[in-house]
Amino acid sequence: MIDFDQFKLSNGLQVLVHKDSSVPIATVNVLYNVGSRDEDENKTGFAHLFEHLMFGGSKNIPNYDEPLQVVGGENNAFTNPDITNYFLTLPANNLETAFWLESDRMMSLSFDPKVLEVQRKVVIEEYKQNYLSQPYGDAMMTLKALAYQTHPYRWPTIGRDISHVEQATLDDVKSFFYKFYRPNNAILVVAGRVETEEVEQLAKKWFSDIPAGEAYHRRLPQEAQQTTPRFIEKNGKVPAHAIYKAFHIPRRTSPDYHATDLLSDILGRSRSSRLFTQLVKENPLFSSINAYVTGSVDPGLLIINGRLNEGVALQTADDAITSVVEAIKKTIVSNEELRKVKNQAESTLVFSEMELLNRAMSLAYSAMLGDPNMINQESEKIQAVTPEDIQQAARKILDLNNSSTLHYKSEQQTG
Repeated sequence: MIDFDQFKLSNGLQVLVHKDSSVPIATVNVLYNVGSRDEDENKTGFAHLFEHLMFGGSKNIPNYDEPLQVVGGENNAFTNPDITNYFLTLPANNLETAFWLESDRMMSLSFDPKVLEVQRKVVIEEYKQNYLSQPYGDAMMTLKALAYQTHPYRWPTIGRDISHVEQATLDDVKSFFYKFYRPNNAILVVAGRVETEEVEQLAKKWFSDIPAGEAYHRRLPQEAQQTTPRFIEKNGKVPAHAIYKAFHIPRRTSPDYHATDLLSDILGRSRSSRLFTQLVKENPLFSSINAYVTGSVDPGLLIINGRLNEGVALQTADDAITSVVEAIKKTIVSNEELRKVKNQAESTLVFSEMELLNRAMSLAYSAMLGDPNMINQESEKIQAVTPEDIQQAARKILDLNNSSTLHYKSEQQTG
């Protein structure tokens, strides 16, 4: 059970406090309710660009890292299609430094043209390294653009086209900042050796004067139900042929989400999963294969991907995946098999909650989903899934008409 207190400032900033006196540190997590799904399709990559820009100096603090390092703290951030998340850890007795730093960049970035140019180059280089130069680097970009026809999940967080970041102007940056990086679009979580009264005092001192922005109401284009299989083939200088498959699944808050998540675990979470056992160990068509869900706020994907062994034809391997998928739809899973993946999920949950930072992040994410107490309901929801729920999810999701498939052909291999 993760206990927390919560309150809200008059400008809309939601604040949660999780007290843990067993550690000498404090973690401060600021979640901005903006991700790549909120971007204009002609100006993508801005949420990820801001992940970098937010460290480039603010109104009163030219170097974010310097004062944090002085007090023994460290920080980082990440962006995904749904959120942008900033977090730092520091000695609890230096907590006010975190409030000073985070409030100043929420108040206003420096908007220095030199910072924009530096971070623009960093993002462009990241795009080249991770998407163009990395083997299979563009695979997920290709697969998602195939699976999603209208929803903004069809482009990666780094951007649909890197030219959008290359052409971003200072006015574009300011507009994005003042639309999304406002207190009423943020969730602040403070965890560790702290007291709620202290956090409330500091929150009012450092954040209450930041004006709220105009309320943001999402009206994203929703994906229509897929009714026919989709397929694309790609050639590349990669070490082996690979197959990527995507099936549309319910959103993260759906009652069917946990059954879907466990279904993916049964298929391909571990070396004892069905795909690995049957297609790597028993009939070695693949050198590696796994399955997982994206777990996104809006309806996401169950993804299967594997790399083929030398000499195995792509269609042969694809048919083998289909065989495993069809079997789980026809025959109900045993209680023992389901118990195994439940234990794996529980173990992951327990170990993640050992870290203070993970607890803070999960609280922020649960609050963003609508109820911070969701963090305490995960175990119960996992255990409530039945074999019948798994089969129902499999029949609904693992329909070939609901699938998008990428065959990534190695130019170095035959077959």
